[in-house]
Amino acid sequence: MHPNENIFLVGPMGAGKTTIGRLVARSLSREFLDSDHEIEARTGADIPWIFDVEGESGFRRRERLAIDDLTQLKGVVLATGGGAVLDPDNRRHLGSRGMVVYLCTSVDQQLDRTRKDRNRPLLQTEDPRRRLEELMAIRDPLYREIADLVIETDGRTARSVASEIVRKLRLGPDAPEARE
Repeated sequence: MHPNENIFLVGPMGAGKTTIGRLVARSLSREFLDSDHEIEARTGADIPWIFDVEGESGFRRRERLAIDDLTQLKGVVLATGGGAVLDPDNRRHLGSRGMVVYLCTSVDQQLDRTRKDRNRPLLQTEDPRRRLEELMAIRDPLYREIADLVIETDGRTARSVASEIVRKLRLGPDAPEARE
C-alpha cells in the first residue's frame, strides 16, 4: 500500500469506525479524520443540533461537502458517518480516491454499542431495532458496492479488527486470518 493512498472506513453506526480508524491510523503512522467531527468543527454545532435545525437533508448537504474535501487529502484514514454512502457523489469520491473498508456489524451489535448514545438522531425513535434494520436494508448494498475490503466486527475488539485491516492492507485482501 502506497503511503499516499487513503483509507476510508464505511459502515453503520456502532460498527466502530472512529475507534478502529484511530488504531489503524496509529499503526500506519497516518493522520486520522472523522467526517462527523469535521462537520461539527466547521459548523460549530453538534450533529443532533444540525438535524434539529436543518433536518437530515441539511446535514447530508454538509456531509457531501466535507467528504469531497476530506477525500482529496493524501495518506489519511477517514471514518465516515453511517449514511455517507447514501449520496452518489460520496460513493464516487470514496471509491475513486482511496481504499474503502466496510466494517460490517449486526443490528444486535449496533444496538449494544449505541444503546446509551444520545448523539444519534436517527435512533431517537420508539423502536431503535426496527430503525437500524431499515437503515441496514438500504445501506448494506451501498457499503458493499464501494468496499475494497469487508471486515466483520461482531464480537471482536477494536484492536483485533484494526490489526486485521492493517495486515490485509499490507499483504493484500486475501491474506490469511491471523490467530488471535
